[in-house]
Amino acid sequence: MPKLDRYLISEFAQAIFATLIVLLIVTVGGAFTDVLQDIARGRVPAGLMLAQLGLVLLKWLPLILPLALMLGLMMGVGRLYRDSEMPVIASIGVGPRRMLKPLLWVVGPLVAVVAACSLWLGPWADRVSKQMINDANRSLVMAGLEPGAFTGIPGGHGVIYVSNMSKDGSGLEKIFVYRDNGEGLLDVITANDGKLTVDEAGHRYLTLNQGFQIEGRSTGPKDFRLMRYARNEILLPANDERYDPDAPEMQPTTALLGDDSREARAQLHYRIAPPLLAFAFALMAVPLARSMPRQARYGRILVGFLAYLIGQNLMTAGRGWLEDGKIASGLGLWWLVVPILAIALWLYFTDGRLGRPRTKVATGGRA
Repeated sequence: MPKLDRYLISEFAQAIFATLIVLLIVTVGGAFTDVLQDIARGRVPAGLMLAQLGLVLLKWLPLILPLALMLGLMMGVGRLYRDSEMPVIASIGVGPRRMLKPLLWVVGPLVAVVAACSLWLGPWADRVSKQMINDANRSLVMAGLEPGAFTGIPGGHGVIYVSNMSKDGSGLEKIFVYRDNGEGLLDVITANDGKLTVDEAGHRYLTLNQGFQIEGRSTGPKDFRLMRYARNEILLPANDERYDPDAPEMQPTTALLGDDSREARAQLHYRIAPPLLAFAFALMAVPLARSMPRQARYGRILVGFLAYLIGQNLMTAGRGWLEDGKIASGLGLWWLVVPILAIALWLYFTDGRLGRPRTKVATGGRA
């Protein structure tokens, strides 16, 4: 491999890697906030925080990598222009066609990673995330219930205390339950033993044996009722979101190929578009990064970032239009991908090309 190719590959890779690190740091903060909000609302058990964070990041990679690829290339190529290296490279006959080889050595693997995340890893992470939450609802151990500690009921409706439990989390001993519906009505329930059961509809019940229940109001007259029971079943609140394994976004890409429904077609095109857009944004980054030595550095980067936002927003909106039937299923998202690819190719291969100078026709004059 020529030294020039190795140099360009190194410059492009370093700039993309640095940009990706910054974007991942920002994304981790946003994903961590979303996961904490779901935990606070009772949608996600606290014990699944790190696993959910990793799966969310894996799901977001098809959106992060194209932006890192575009901004990184613009930063790397912009530095070459700023340090007057690009004019020197152009003076020895290295144009867009010659630079395409080292550019593809960097862009190609990253586009392949975007394709793998969009077509396989992202849907897999979404399925695993929802399945983990669904399984956690069936096991109090995964939900964060520990012997000798108070555990909040999903939705903030009370707390549960257990002194001991079986290894699988289904058998419980010495149970204390406090429930509050938010309107002043409260229940305090105790039991010697119990177990967690789930019916066919997915509703969770805490079955208690040999205990007492106190009902009353936290405000107003102190009128409480004490009951002793042999068996008591408590319906635990369910999460706001139910896991639907038949939803198109949960299906693998191979299953979507044989599904002719609008939702499946929209999801299929939504997974195909990211790697193609990533390649288009990478080609577009080189001409957009062209600048003079004293020109502002970040003006064109802002233009590239706006182009990325417009493309991603149109892709998301296009999926909704396909699901609603506003766009024909056969058209898919090609109306977005093909023009962006065409514009990116035109910008790249016409970058730096000068038009023919106009020649003036000499007219003879009389002396």
